[in-house]
Amino acid sequence: MSARAGSRRPPLPLLVAAGGVVALLLLPLAYLVVRTVDGGGRAVEILGEETTWRLVGNTVLLVAGVVTAALAVAVPLAWLVTQTDLPGRRLWAVAGALPLVVPSYVAAFCLLGFFGERGLLAQALGVDRLPDVTGYWGALVALTLTTYPYVFLLCQAALRDLDPSLEEAARGLGVSGARTLLRVTLPALRPAAGLGALLAALYTLSDFGVVSLMRYDALTRAIYLQYRSLFDRTPAATLSLLLVAVTAIALVVEYRTRRRGRLYRTSPGAARRRRPVRLGRWTAPALAFCTAVAGLFLVLPAGVLGYWLGRGIANDRELELPWHEAADSLGASGLAAAAAVLASLPVAVLALRHPSRLPRVLERLSYAGNALPGLVIALSLVFFAARYASPVYQTLALLVFAYVVRFFPQALSGTESALQRVSPRYEEAARGLGRGPLQTLALVTVPLARTGLLAGGALVFLSAMKELPATLLLRPIGFDTLATEIWKLTQVGAYSRAAVPALVLIALSAPVLYLVSAGDRIEGGAAG
Repeated sequence: MSARAGSRRPPLPLLVAAGGVVALLLLPLAYLVVRTVDGGGRAVEILGEETTWRLVGNTVLLVAGVVTAALAVAVPLAWLVTQTDLPGRRLWAVAGALPLVVPSYVAAFCLLGFFGERGLLAQALGVDRLPDVTGYWGALVALTLTTYPYVFLLCQAALRDLDPSLEEAARGLGVSGARTLLRVTLPALRPAAGLGALLAALYTLSDFGVVSLMRYDALTRAIYLQYRSLFDRTPAATLSLLLVAVTAIALVVEYRTRRRGRLYRTSPGAARRRRPVRLGRWTAPALAFCTAVAGLFLVLPAGVLGYWLGRGIANDRELELPWHEAADSLGASGLAAAAAVLASLPVAVLALRHPSRLPRVLERLSYAGNALPGLVIALSLVFFAARYASPVYQTLALLVFAYVVRFFPQALSGTESALQRVSPRYEEAARGLGRGPLQTLALVTVPLARTGLLAGGALVFLSAMKELPATLLLRPIGFDTLATEIWKLTQVGAYSRAAVPALVLIALSAPVLYLVSAGDRIEGGAAG
């Protein structure tokens, strides 16, 4: 059911709140502009170099491959665990989301440790070396492992909230199961899948750990090397602005795809349970698909980490649990998740309930920070805090703010995906009964959108748990996270010791993913 929204002017407090959020998110981008302008003609020279555009081509090719692979893995998996009678579907739902807790650089380490030269597979086969796994394909697999859960979680939430009467009406009209899937279910899933694909693209654009380890020449790797090797920051700032331009193109493509149509729920939820699709003879292929996904993207990294841990124990090394680092990671990530979800509400409500040029511009601008590598965001905030906000320099607040800038689109995607399935007529009814804007938001909108809000907050939490460059530069003195501990140990080749914080990170993050994956049971209990 479609509903016309935006006939009224947006409330001034909502507009001010959304504008303030976006202005704060654009601070790192402002730093890049200042750096590039100060560079003068040097920036123009960089843009004219053939190497620069080869980097752009490599980056676009990698983004296209990762997005395609993430959709091919996540959409069928989300449909199987929410819509069918797949045996053990709750277990598969958790297993499908768990790779999200694996940092991209750890995923790359694990892939190299298994498939690389003198890796575990080569040892098992008794050969000296296997075909080289570095380069494009290695980067694609590692980034797909890291990003497909974004698409999976958002599609899973959208499918859980899909009104079953839509599919039942199609089946009642004689439409086959396959045609119902193609003409009803997938179109309803398009906004969530598009937003998830956008997150995967933005993550690929901003990640430098995987492309560095896999030795793949992309913009992020070049930016990182420029910052590490030169005192002149103009080349890195110019390449970062070019990265933002590529991101803007991705945002335009996603927006044009998403605005083709929207589907609202006709009710808060059905009290009866959804009747699952019977797989029948397709049960075995479905189980094989789920097993392959879990094996490659979850069991393999966990197995490599377990092997390193076992070697450390066998060598009688003292392996201490990183309690302090775990507490710091949980605290900072929890604050970032709550702050990002709260900040995303005014932007999402303004964009979806009062659609016009200004809200759309504010919404699109809010994605800019996610296109920047964490290193660039951290350096820009160091520059800003040292000159204009010294009281917050090297504080937890500045680190949390960097997390929010870096991962705000993840919270916004979850919020928008949820709000798109809440009919504006419920809010209009509440306003007609005398409820104010804030009361309507708190009592009507948020409860109906809680599944998407939870999914967005979980994405921010898990991403902040494994964020490395921003944490290294902005953490207060004595503040160490699991991510910084993993990186410190892997840099000196202490893989056995690094396996401990990596496994602790997975163990701490798993309950968050389980709560999101088990949201269908919570929703069902509330409806009952």
